[in-house]
Amino acid sequence: MKKNISKQWQFHAMLVPGIILVFIFSYIPLYGLVIAFQDYNPSLGFSSPWVGLEHFRYIFNQPAFIQTIWNTLYISFFKLLGGVIVPVIVALLLNELISEKIKRVFQTLVYIPNFLSWVIMAGVLMEILSKNGAVNQLLGMIGMDPVNFLGSSKIFPWTMIVTDIWKGFGFGTVVYLAALSGIDPGLYESAVMDGAKRWKQTVYITLPLLMPTIILMLVLSLGGVLSAGFDQIFNLYSPVVYETGDIIDTYVYRLGIQQAQYSVGTAVGLFKSAISCILVGVSYILADKVAGYRVF
Repeated sequence: MKKNISKQWQFHAMLVPGIILVFIFSYIPLYGLVIAFQDYNPSLGFSSPWVGLEHFRYIFNQPAFIQTIWNTLYISFFKLLGGVIVPVIVALLLNELISEKIKRVFQTLVYIPNFLSWVIMAGVLMEILSKNGAVNQLLGMIGMDPVNFLGSSKIFPWTMIVTDIWKGFGFGTVVYLAALSGIDPGLYESAVMDGAKRWKQTVYITLPLLMPTIILMLVLSLGGVLSAGFDQIFNLYSPVVYETGDIIDTYVYRLGIQQAQYSVGTAVGLFKSAISCILVGVSYILADKVAGYRVF
């Protein structure tokens, strides 16, 4: 270890600014979690009266909080599922293109939305998904009634799921294309000699060799299952769809910032962080056992 550090000290030195920033903005604020166990009053600060687990008992007796947990899990599950299936399918289709120029054009087009923030995307989606927007105009052309994508409690969660997959599948596609490029071409040549067509080559060669990458991406995403996309939902939801569109992060925002219930909001955030920490640990254990991926 000493020999490696002496040879690579420049790389370790480059980590120092990042470590300092993480310590300042991530570790020092952890002291503020004490608010979750206090009846916090801004005028008293951290000297506010201690109430123990009172706020945790309160939130678990709130039907709205239980509903937000269900909403978060529901939206996250389908985002996770679609975030794996769609990039794999697109990567397989792009891999079949013979022309490299056309392939690069499609790669660029599907990757562009990944670089746009949800603030920008929300404005775009509000325009094209409105009752007079492009999507409803297309539905009208085929004889369908307008759909209230952002104002219907039943449709809103699926609007969030589909738009999130559309925005992010380009990144996953690049990852799977990189994995596909590492497959030995000799395997396909052998399959052709044995009479296997493209579909059988995909089923018996491509997918099995791509499976470790798929499992790895899926497992590493488990840690964020309680983060259903605050930026996206906050910029697109409204009180009309709170019943099915409200997630833990937006619930914390409304309690802690808008309603100034600092202690209750911190308790909800601490609960989410604790569960997420456990899920991250489990995901890395599964990544090691299933895909052979180790952090250290």
